[in-house]
Amino acid sequence: MTEQEAKEVSEDYQMTMNEMELARPTKQQLEWQDMELGMFCHFGINTFCDQEWGEGADSPELFNPICLDASQWVRTAKAAGFKYFILTAKHHDGFCLWPTRTTDYSVKSSPWKNGHGDVVRECAEACKNEGVGFGIYVSPWDRHEPCYTDKEAYDDFYAAQLTELLTQYGPLVEVWFDGAGSEGREYDWARIIGLVKQHQPDAMIFNMGAPTIRWVGNEDGVAPYPCWNTAESARVSMFSNESLSWLPDTPAWVPAECDVPIRKERWFWQPNDENSLLSLEQLMNIYYRSVGHGCNLLLNVAPDTTGLMPEADVSRVLELGEEVRRRFSAPVARTAGSGQVLELAWEAEQVVDHAVMMEAIMHGERVRAYVLEAWQQDQWVELLSGSAIGHKKIDRFAPVKTSKVRLSILSSVGEAQLRDFAVYFS
Repeated sequence: MTEQEAKEVSEDYQMTMNEMELARPTKQQLEWQDMELGMFCHFGINTFCDQEWGEGADSPELFNPICLDASQWVRTAKAAGFKYFILTAKHHDGFCLWPTRTTDYSVKSSPWKNGHGDVVRECAEACKNEGVGFGIYVSPWDRHEPCYTDKEAYDDFYAAQLTELLTQYGPLVEVWFDGAGSEGREYDWARIIGLVKQHQPDAMIFNMGAPTIRWVGNEDGVAPYPCWNTAESARVSMFSNESLSWLPDTPAWVPAECDVPIRKERWFWQPNDENSLLSLEQLMNIYYRSVGHGCNLLLNVAPDTTGLMPEADVSRVLELGEEVRRRFSAPVARTAGSGQVLELAWEAEQVVDHAVMMEAIMHGERVRAYVLEAWQQDQWVELLSGSAIGHKKIDRFAPVKTSKVRLSILSSVGEAQLRDFAVYFS
């Protein structure tokens, strides 16, 4: 064997080893990332108090959404193209939207349905009927529960609440642990994560304990670029720059989720606040910087005191869904494949201004650098360059009239595997 041949064998071996070391998603993570769009639903005692954070002292008598229609909420999500729906089963105030056995501070002490209602169940059933994934937000921090100051007692209390939610409402797509208010507090995460894995093994675990998905780090709904699918920690909350200490069995593959309210800085509904509703242009910009950066977008739409999502909010989220479909449902051309160069060609010149690329991430996130070019005047002209592709990368560029577009992978770990490469004109 010559020296050159030995060098090539060594390089091939190193490439194979690098491929073997790449983090890879589980089947459940792949399915979750393919959902791309989730709807958050902040609803509870705060809705009736014109506030974002209650202190746990508001009377359950205030909770009476006489027109509550969870089917309206979930139908709205589905019509807009959202694939999963997450309800705030318990926020920081400790008020529970299901008739828990652990406390009287819940819907069973409210006048709604004479204390016999269960918002969590109505949402779970609506999601099942509409074919939308159902998830729950259950705050670790509890400002109402007296035993919160006793760590061991509260760990038992929280585990009991969580067990109820994990076992009574069918399959869950996600369990959302909010770190706000828990900065510096240590819960029994090994126990908590064990309960989720025991009762809902397919559910994504958000950000705490041993997460399978992580918080992007802001409440603007946008991810930095690049936003790699691997991480060793994440920010605990908006109110601290502290990084979380995850359990040792946390996977290396921990994709990010981007949460944002459709009304600026308003997670819960507040009256006379329509001027805070984000515009379609703002929402599309969020879409490009979340889904378009390979992350999931979790958009909050809050019901009002009647128990219905306001007409203005519903109209806006439906506009978002329609605009996403308009821009990305009819590609000029598309392909898939492996290798360092993928080319799209069509017969007559046509204007394009978007490219969408998706790696086959079941093989790991391989691409590290790429360039996109268009064929013009008998030569390739660079449109843009980038680094991460991951689950999805949406690139926008100035409209260009061409008959060919080329994607060249400049750097990758092993051979690049593209699940999809398409161009569009918006």
